[in-house]
Amino acid sequence: MGFDTFEEIIRFAIEREKEAVDFYEEASRLEPYAWAKETFEGFAKEEQKHVALLEGFLKGEKVVSDYKFEWITDIKRSNYLVDMTYEKGMSYPDALRLAMKREEKALAFYNDLQKSADGEELIKVFKMLAQEEAKHKLALETLYDDYMAEQGD
Repeated sequence: MGFDTFEEIIRFAIEREKEAVDFYEEASRLEPYAWAKETFEGFAKEEQKHVALLEGFLKGEKVVSDYKFEWITDIKRSNYLVDMTYEKGMSYPDALRLAMKREEKALAFYNDLQKSADGEELIKVFKMLAQEEAKHKLALETLYDDYMAEQGD
């Protein structure tokens, strides 16, 4: 993927975040269990915040003024999963697996963008988004582990 400007990169990132919103909203609509539906709705809202942050950055807003950066543990469950495509009616564990892989890729995407970003504010934006995706990945991996443990696996 080649970009000529950082604006193109940001616009691409916005589109990726919008895809994530759509994915989580669709998963929440199709999920029969209320607790799982709420989980996916929550992730959709988080991804929508990322869209707003990136759009704000394009408008010249300072978007990372008081964000607290911290280390997020990576339990690496998604590293051992194959890529999947979303299918209507897929099982809850499959939806979690798919979501974990999506977050893993988003995390790698923002980590890569940090390395090539020009300017401290842009680096902070990508670092913040990487941390947010790492939080999502950890939450999904934990949900998956907990669910599988309940199933006796």
